[in-house]
Amino acid sequence: MKRTIKTAFAILFSIPALNSKADVKLPVLFQSNMVLQRDKPCNIWGTADKGENVTIEFNNASYKAAPVNGKWKISLPATPAGGPYKLTIKGTNTIELDNVLFGDVWVCGGQSNMQFKTRDARPKADTSFFNNNNIRLFTAGIGMDYAPQDTLKGGEWKMATEKNVGDFAAVGFFFGSYLQKHLNVPIGLISDNLGATAIEEWMSNEAIHQFPQFNNYYNLYLAPNKSMAEMNNDFEKTKADWNKKYYLKDDPGLKEEWFKSETDVTSWQTMHLPAHWEDKNLKDYDGSVWFRRSFDSFPHDFAGNAYINYGQVDDYDIVWINGVKVGEGYGNQNMRSYKIPANIIKPKDNIVVVRVFDAGGKGGMFNMFWAPYWAGEWKYKTGVKINASSFKRPLVSNAYIFGSPTVLYNANIAPLTQLSIKGFTWYQGEANAGRAEEYKDLLPAMIKDWRKQFNQGDLPFLLVQLPNFMPEDKQPGNSEWAELREAQTSALSLPNTGMATTIDVGEANDLHPHDKMSVGNRLAITALNMAYGIDSIHQSPRYKNMQVVGDSIIVTFTGNFTSRDKYGYVRGFSVAGPDKVYHWAKAYVKGENTVVVYGPDVKTPVSVRYAWSSNPGDVDLYNGQGLPVVPFRTDDYQGMTANKKFSYNE
Repeated sequence: MKRTIKTAFAILFSIPALNSKADVKLPVLFQSNMVLQRDKPCNIWGTADKGENVTIEFNNASYKAAPVNGKWKISLPATPAGGPYKLTIKGTNTIELDNVLFGDVWVCGGQSNMQFKTRDARPKADTSFFNNNNIRLFTAGIGMDYAPQDTLKGGEWKMATEKNVGDFAAVGFFFGSYLQKHLNVPIGLISDNLGATAIEEWMSNEAIHQFPQFNNYYNLYLAPNKSMAEMNNDFEKTKADWNKKYYLKDDPGLKEEWFKSETDVTSWQTMHLPAHWEDKNLKDYDGSVWFRRSFDSFPHDFAGNAYINYGQVDDYDIVWINGVKVGEGYGNQNMRSYKIPANIIKPKDNIVVVRVFDAGGKGGMFNMFWAPYWAGEWKYKTGVKINASSFKRPLVSNAYIFGSPTVLYNANIAPLTQLSIKGFTWYQGEANAGRAEEYKDLLPAMIKDWRKQFNQGDLPFLLVQLPNFMPEDKQPGNSEWAELREAQTSALSLPNTGMATTIDVGEANDLHPHDKMSVGNRLAITALNMAYGIDSIHQSPRYKNMQVVGDSIIVTFTGNFTSRDKYGYVRGFSVAGPDKVYHWAKAYVKGENTVVVYGPDVKTPVSVRYAWSSNPGDVDLYNGQGLPVVPFRTDDYQGMTANKKFSYNE
């Protein structure tokens, strides 16, 4: 075959190069064993020096680009499913990528229930189908940043073997495996998620800027348009002046060396930590406060090193142990963790002293959720008091991976946005349940923004609705989780979105239910119809309308279903009259898509709810594909999360 020569376009923006070496470099995303998206032009990009032409040899053709501002991008032509292929990238050096397949690439995002590993799923799947050369797995190394990044922190493309599958995201794998079996094309899965994270951390700077509740945070950390590295470098340049003029000035604790073990603390007061001191005995106090406590021993990490990790500090801290400084931190979002030299630790009565400096707003050691060992009674004494309104504070990287908006998007999603993909799966919401009403706006905003950033049209977006969790309610009532599920359902008004309803596969006593196969399969059933046009009963039946007839409410749904109760009765319904008080109701199936609901205690019903609780218990309504009816309510009464929104006060 005659080899053709094609010239690709170069990236036209001026973010600093990933490195300054002459060699051609690729983002971590591009490796041997990867899957590239079939039937779409596929971008390959990287860095190289000015004047260094880059060539990609692929499928008996060559494609060229010249770097602009250290960056280049080449677009390979749309290629049908298949492989394996070899890609050779040449500049002053040569990079060879082997065993590359073309198929469908899905990004699997969310929090801990998406991160949940296949090896921990139950019931145990037949591991013989884990070994599948046409499924490739990539787990993103999670980082964080204030500005969009070009490459992930880490990750490796692996073939689906029993060993590799066990460590991969269970929902993602079962989803991909179901698709591969029914489509018979290669599937590439990018697991890009982190437990305990909220949706705003996965949204872009642009996406959150449209919501006023993020303004304080945005103006402080995102408006400067600097990466964390750039921000910290700027801080280091001004640190000496900041210390001299403000941070370390006029503090009696430093002059009198209160960090020494022999310091007389008989006049010091007592405060229970974690806490903001404004909520204790130091209302409207800004400046330094010294805390002291004795410990006989310290926690150790897996390497056997002793460490101190006392959670978050507002805003700055220095810590001494037995008179020796062991760490210093800046910013109220960062979790503090310092290694303790073994030679300073005594068998018992080790003295820990922490100088906390607050430059405005609330101050203290305020979050020890991840570090309960350090909670308890501490001695304290005030140092130097400042006037925060006239205080010049430096800007410093201050991100907390479990609480800072946009930082996970910038480090983990932004590096993917030039990649051609098939779509997204999303399992998240637990961390936002307390702000479910807000989530109703944030989720569609994130979906629309991800599609905009990837610039590939309305990419399929499949989400997992929160499962049943916590003890069953004895009486009908309100529920944050029910409100979050409602917010998730409302996002289906966007085009090309789908949802796996999992109200029946959760566990009352476990935030992380083990049946991830049902979840992955239900996502895949939805995908087959929505993303691939394959006929299936792909969606759970949803509420359509209601009609009050006498003392009953007739509820009609969008799809057909039956009751698994042999008598046709249905559990999970409640009704309310004009007083808006809900009572348990009786219900039965009538026809293929209608339920008649009536409450003995409600003679004049006006509204109805179904499975409206954190855990409704056993449910009965399923369609022919085994998908449960989506929980719903017909009223618009104010919920538990009304007007609860993200807030940030520095």
